[in-house]
Amino acid sequence: MSSNGLERLFNPRSIAVIGASPKKGKIGHDVLFNLKEYGYKGKVYPINPKDTEVMGEKCYPSVLDVKEDIDLAVFAIPAAGVIEVMKECGKKGIKAAIVITAGFKETGPEGKKLELELAAVAKEHGVRVLGPNCLGFISSTARLNASFAAISPLPGDIAFFSQSGALCTAILDWAVKEKIGFSKFISIGNKADISETDLLKALGEDPDTKVILGYIEDVKDGKEFMRVAREVTAKKPVIICKAGGSKAGAKAASSHTGSLAGSEAAFDAAFAQTGIIRAAKIEDLFDYAVAFSYQKLPQGPNLAIITNAGGPGIIAVDAVERSQFAKVAPLSKETVDYLRGALPKTAALNNPVDVIGDADDQRYKIAVSALLKDPNVNGLIVILTPQSNSKIKETADVLVAAKDSKPIFSSFIGGRMVEKGTNILQDNKIPNFLFPERAIASFNIMVKYKRMLDLPREEIKTFKVDKDKVKKILDAAAKSGQKEIPEYTARDIIESYGFRLPKSTLAKSAAEAKAAAEKTGYPVVMKIASPDILHKSDVGGVKVGLKDANEVEAAFDEIMRKSKAAVPNANILGVLVQEMVSGGKEVILGMSKDAQFGPMLMFGLGGIYVEVLKDVSFKIAPILPREAAEMVDSIKSVALLKGARGEKPADIDSIKEGLLRLSQLVTDFPMIKELDINPLKVFPADGDGGSIAIDARISIELEK
Repeated sequence: MSSNGLERLFNPRSIAVIGASPKKGKIGHDVLFNLKEYGYKGKVYPINPKDTEVMGEKCYPSVLDVKEDIDLAVFAIPAAGVIEVMKECGKKGIKAAIVITAGFKETGPEGKKLELELAAVAKEHGVRVLGPNCLGFISSTARLNASFAAISPLPGDIAFFSQSGALCTAILDWAVKEKIGFSKFISIGNKADISETDLLKALGEDPDTKVILGYIEDVKDGKEFMRVAREVTAKKPVIICKAGGSKAGAKAASSHTGSLAGSEAAFDAAFAQTGIIRAAKIEDLFDYAVAFSYQKLPQGPNLAIITNAGGPGIIAVDAVERSQFAKVAPLSKETVDYLRGALPKTAALNNPVDVIGDADDQRYKIAVSALLKDPNVNGLIVILTPQSNSKIKETADVLVAAKDSKPIFSSFIGGRMVEKGTNILQDNKIPNFLFPERAIASFNIMVKYKRMLDLPREEIKTFKVDKDKVKKILDAAAKSGQKEIPEYTARDIIESYGFRLPKSTLAKSAAEAKAAAEKTGYPVVMKIASPDILHKSDVGGVKVGLKDANEVEAAFDEIMRKSKAAVPNANILGVLVQEMVSGGKEVILGMSKDAQFGPMLMFGLGGIYVEVLKDVSFKIAPILPREAAEMVDSIKSVALLKGARGEKPADIDSIKEGLLRLSQLVTDFPMIKELDINPLKVFPADGDGGSIAIDARISIELEK
């Protein structure tokens, strides 16, 4: 863990408890008590100028009074004193600190100022800081509980980090009851220094951690978070519950992409692209964690179901059918024939296998053994409802005896009557779920993760483009303070990156418009050209299907008049006379810059589909060719592009290429804030194919 300097936090040889107290109820007392009670083997130094001894340990006025080296300092003193003591820690050569103390940015502007000072002082002295405003840090492998939690975790191979300290205490209490153990349990707090990305990297390298869990509300550096997440998820599953985003991104934006995008869409995209499993609920977080911790990965999607009750078996099958990746295993003929001879005639033999309500443990053993031997089966869920003939404890023993062959999940449905069985399952690391749907959701997630691991490696595809031309255009706009790029200039930008465009001419008079139309060829489209008028149709600034010179001249005058009336102070450059392109399907390609992850691409069908149905998909740029295909395939209305009801399929390859070209453009130029190509007309694949960008708008960020 030396790569990000957290080795002194994870494995300290000695700890100073700053603010150690002999008084129960004080955080400094609880931290010192937990260190001693949990069995920490290193040296502990209580620090408090008011005491000479705390809990049988010599107490020092300051860390500077301790002659020996100290690896980790735990702060349990008021916020006002933290900065000076942090300076003393720096002088002492302490390289890690846990600042449990509250009273920083969570309290307002003054607290934020204090937190920035804390971070600066710590950085100056080379101290890595967890917190402030956190519960602390627990490592079961190091027998280290440097927290004020009222309960210590059981040992295990699951690591958990959380921005919410209160959530940590509740989960610790619940996890002990459920016999779920942890390798590391970390409260991040305000993230003045150590962030979720630092912890992700360290836990990815931690040999004692098999599964990484997180509860977060934001990330400090989205790009670095994604880079690290890609590395870690290739080695072990990362499951994160992201909260606090339901209102984020709700403010109106000027582009379609900006208005449809938001924090949650960005997190969904970032998680999916990096292999992070997103848990919608805390319950899901730990369901998935237990599944990964206790069981080996399934080698395929096929799940077999055993039940002693028809209803739960049907519910389980329905849940498999609704899942994204799990499948109902097709049992082999040999398996069905064997079960026919070994089970009662009333038993149901095709998946799910119903061993009937009077089944004892031996009947379950027959079914479990047969299904696990079936080459078509990749995982097994065993459902038991307590009935008069049920041998609950013995049936649990059957599953324990079979557990190492393929992933096994159980759903012993009930409470007190099944408790002896569920205790055996918990003790032997067979995930048991109160209801089968949760077991199936966990199996589905494991299949999803295995599919991600099996994906072939891909590289970012780049195209030969005119980057210099675009740079000159954007630099000139920025220099002049122009945030909105006019359409005719936006056209030049996307054309420089390989998009086909209809023929277009900027006309400054009706006569020029007439000449341009005759050169282009009728019919034509005419649009107002102004950096101050973004939604041209709304002001009467667009005319389509103009068939002759008279219509063009009249349209020029009308467009100019209406546009000036609607936006009197607009800088009007003229009217664009554009070739009218007919046919093809309309789609939209877009980009909106997310505050945490950077450029986020959007794809959807154009027209009412984007306006009303909001049927769109998102990815964070740069994207891989596979991800461009996923963007197209993941919209609900993709069937309309593939040729629904006898229509010719559109050239989907040209859409994918357009997304990759757009990805390259917005990656090359981070100053682009929003971009829409709307519509992109896509033509049938069995003709000349291809696509043409009809309209484009771009806005940029100006340096502050």
